[in-house]
Amino acid sequence: MYTITPYDRSSDVFRGRILPVKPVVRAPLRDQIRQAVVDGLISGRYAPGDRIVERRVAAELGVSQAPVREALRELEALRLIESSPNRGAQVRGITEADLREVYQVRASLEETAVRLGSPDVHALRRHLRRLQEAAAGGSLADQVRHGVDFHREIVAAAGNAVLLSVWESLGVEVWTHLSIRLFRMRPQENARDHEALVEAFERHDPWAGELLRDHVLAYAPGSTCGETPGGAGTGTEAGSGTGTNH
Repeated sequence: MYTITPYDRSSDVFRGRILPVKPVVRAPLRDQIRQAVVDGLISGRYAPGDRIVERRVAAELGVSQAPVREALRELEALRLIESSPNRGAQVRGITEADLREVYQVRASLEETAVRLGSPDVHALRRHLRRLQEAAAGGSLADQVRHGVDFHREIVAAAGNAVLLSVWESLGVEVWTHLSIRLFRMRPQENARDHEALVEAFERHDPWAGELLRDHVLAYAPGSTCGETPGGAGTGTEAGSGTGTNH
């Protein structure tokens, strides 16, 4: 059991170039630490090639090094950082190819989920309403969160624990934030795209899986996905390559 200690603002970690991060305040500890590091990646606090020193992160967050090490291992599994014997953990340089590969796998998983089960349309409408409210309020973080929740609802409806676990392992929310920051995808409202998906599920459209696949792929760098599959539906999910990509 790890004890979270208060910040010591006289400590060296608050001087010079080292910027303070928000303290870890709630369990599970490993997840909180991982999120603190991810926030640094999203905000640009950690740039490609930067070292992430376990001891320094532990001091900033007031925790021991063991849970920091666990969190860094999870981020390495997401291919966001890499480790070497001589340099330790450092931030990977994320490329468009990295992002494109994530979207390709994600699109296939979500299309498979639709083949296995139909999502609760009322639940999708709730997520869509929250997404619309976040867009109206100008909150990028909430738009990303509610957009990911929308898609998680679809994947969970498949009733396949392995499928859901693999989808979760992609780190969809993290990669969405990084795509916006690194590749300048504009954080504009894409609620119409999600509305078209809800309507497809409402009418039991046989092309719903393909519509969903193209919706996801449309936001991958270099996407050429622009046609609604089979001419079905009224969605605008493919095409622009910009927006809050969910």
